[in-house]
Amino acid sequence: MKRPFQYFTRLLRYPFNRAVAFAKVRKFHSRRRSLEEVVDRAMDLGTSGFFRVKTWQRRSEILRLAQRVRELDPKIIVEIGTAYGGTLFIWAHCASETAITCDIAIKPFVVPVYRLFPPPQSRCRITALTGDTHQAAFKQRLQNVLGGRPIDFLFIDGDHRLEGVTRDFELYAELVRPGGMVAFHDILEKQPFPGNQVYHLWKKIKLNFRHEELIDNPDQIGAGIGILFV
Repeated sequence: MKRPFQYFTRLLRYPFNRAVAFAKVRKFHSRRRSLEEVVDRAMDLGTSGFFRVKTWQRRSEILRLAQRVRELDPKIIVEIGTAYGGTLFIWAHCASETAITCDIAIKPFVVPVYRLFPPPQSRCRITALTGDTHQAAFKQRLQNVLGGRPIDFLFIDGDHRLEGVTRDFELYAELVRPGGMVAFHDILEKQPFPGNQVYHLWKKIKLNFRHEELIDNPDQIGAGIGILFV
C-alpha cells in the first residue's frame, strides 16, 4: 500500500513540484556558473516527486569526467541511461549543439524541465528518446536525430548487465568520431548489486584502447568511471 500512496501524493503535488523544478533551473541560470557548480547542482537539484533531478555518481569521479568532456569541446553528446537526469544536466552545460538522453522509461512531462538545462548563452538543445536501446530500430531513431553527424562523447550508464552494456557498446560506440570518447559508469569489480556487471566488459575492452579510470577510492564498493579514447 505504501507505493500506491506515494504515487498518489506525488500526483497531488505535481503542479507545485513542476513549478519548483522550473524555478530552480532558472535561478541557477541567473548568472554564469563554473563547472564545479554545475556538477554540485547535478548531484541534487533540490527538486521533488516526479521532477526530482539528481545523479548517483561520486562527485570526484563525475567532476573529473566532466572536465575531460569539457576539454573535448563537444558538439554532440549522447548518454544511454537517463535515471533522474543529473548527468544530462552536466552534459547540457558541455555540448555546444545537442545533448541526447536515451532511456527505456522517460516520463514525457519531465522533458520540458530537461530542455531548460542548457545555460541561456548556449545553443545546445536537449532531445529525449524513450525506448529499448538494445534494438536496431532504436539505433535508427538516434541516427535520424543525429542526421549523419558523429557523436563526440558517449556515456553508457543504462543496462548494467553484461549482455546489456555490451549490446549498447556494440551498437553506439561506432557512432563516435575518431578523437572522441566513450565512458562507462560502475566499472569497479566490487558492486553493491549482482546485476552491476560492467566490470566484466570493461576489463576486456580497455585493453584495445587508450583509456583512463576515474576512481575516487580503490577500496570503494560501486561506481568508478572508465574512459575510452577513440
